[in-house]
Amino acid sequence: MRTFILIFLLVVLAVAGWFTWAALLPVTPPQTAFVLLRPGWTTKHIASELQHDGVIRSARAFLLLHYAHGLGSLKAGEYKFDSPANAAEVRRRILRGDVYTRSVTVPEGFNIYDIAPVVEQAGLGTAADFLTAAKGDLFLIKDLDPSATTLEGYLFPDTYHFTRIDTAHEIVAAMVHHFRQQAQKIGLARKGDVHRIVTLASIVEKETAVPDERPIVASVYDNRLSRNMALGADPTVVYAALINGRYRGTIYQSDLQYDSPYNTYKFPGLPPGPIANPGLASLQAAMSPAATDYLYFVSDNNGHHRFSRNAEEHARNVAAYRRAVQQSQ
Repeated sequence: MRTFILIFLLVVLAVAGWFTWAALLPVTPPQTAFVLLRPGWTTKHIASELQHDGVIRSARAFLLLHYAHGLGSLKAGEYKFDSPANAAEVRRRILRGDVYTRSVTVPEGFNIYDIAPVVEQAGLGTAADFLTAAKGDLFLIKDLDPSATTLEGYLFPDTYHFTRIDTAHEIVAAMVHHFRQQAQKIGLARKGDVHRIVTLASIVEKETAVPDERPIVASVYDNRLSRNMALGADPTVVYAALINGRYRGTIYQSDLQYDSPYNTYKFPGLPPGPIANPGLASLQAAMSPAATDYLYFVSDNNGHHRFSRNAEEHARNVAAYRRAVQQSQ
């Protein structure tokens, strides 16, 4: 009998020692570990993944700990482990859903072809998947812009935080949702034709980074539109080349002659849709252009623009710009 009790006690001590080692002593990952726990995984699958990635010593001990504490819902997501932690601490983090997020910064003026590689570089899926969502999920803006052919213009510039379980569809939906929030703040839908405003704002965004100039640039295009003049906006020519896979980093004469409705040198009026994703200042400028009689503008080679009312004045400004370029070389 004594032998049996002794053996029993030894077994209990061994199990307790093993459990202490496996579940209660901290584990230091050999290197920073990023563990992706996908929706729908069982607790057993999660425990195996944690052990495989060196975050816990024993999947079995993790399961025993989990069941002993009354279960609880382990949250899907990506988790970052870079400091010592025992199985109990790992479990608490996953119960809280303390997931690791990845930043995606969309600067003002980025188009969908600029955003796609940023999403991919953040490890949030492929650029191709992002473009598929950006071109296909039109239901997100049908009430705002029934004529939209992509989500271009409606992916609001900002810094976003996503997890690796977020799909491309969820990513574009978050950006559109942010656009709606900002649009509501400034009363965009009450101002008139949303499609027209966002398209004009996207051109303004690409033409100048100077906030004070945006309403003036908007006025130039508004004045041209009212006179049925060609807008002659270089960024639209770039976009025409981009969407047709022919952009070569600069504008060539052949681009100016290219037969595309986005080529505002060849076709009067606004292009069929936005050419980039404008920020708040450009949207407001397109909503309320400055009251001017300007019809032209050109860079002053110093980050700003010179505006003019007629072709003769514009020609002088262009000559001044060329002199400034020569002097800076």
